[in-house]
Amino acid sequence: MTVLEDRIEMADADADTMGLDEWFERLERMPVPEGFRVEIVGGYVYVTPQRDTHWNIIFRIAAAVAAKFGMDKVFSDVRIDFPGHDNGFCPDVAMLKESAKKDDKGHWRYEDVEFVAEVISQGTAANDYGPKKTAYAAAEVPVYLIADPYQGRCHIYTHPKGDDYAMTTSVDFGTDVDLTGTAVDLVLKTDVFPRD
Repeated sequence: MTVLEDRIEMADADADTMGLDEWFERLERMPVPEGFRVEIVGGYVYVTPQRDTHWNIIFRIAAAVAAKFGMDKVFSDVRIDFPGHDNGFCPDVAMLKESAKKDDKGHWRYEDVEFVAEVISQGTAANDYGPKKTAYAAAEVPVYLIADPYQGRCHIYTHPKGDDYAMTTSVDFGTDVDLTGTAVDLVLKTDVFPRD
């Protein structure tokens, strides 16, 4: 099958009847350029480049979490389906419970996610601050961190309640993010987070 044939087949498919598995199977057959990530937010497909600033922050957050909890339950850009209409997210960093197990389709379950971090990209910032935040709260993810290199700030959301978080804290890059007393239970250093 050629790329053109695959795109025509995708366009002809009834998006309302396609599940996330079928969407991702079709997307995996497309020639997504190296260095780009694909996720589905609210039924829309987003293909975004990862820039060095973005990856630098992701790596530092993942390394800090992995240093405390080990590598087995810390992931980056791995698909997890979250509550809401067609939400197949690939969080920049996700930490799962120690007891987490994959479902019968081989996917990690959102019920096992204890921490999510997203690093803002210009093209998809509205997703991270909007529908993804709503879905993470609805999934009762205890800690959601947004690192925004354009603002030079981290936003920490805790205590999910319904489709929002009851507590929000913001700190400038260069200030430690105190996550002690949360599921992550560490202090995240941000003094070397690059800015855009």
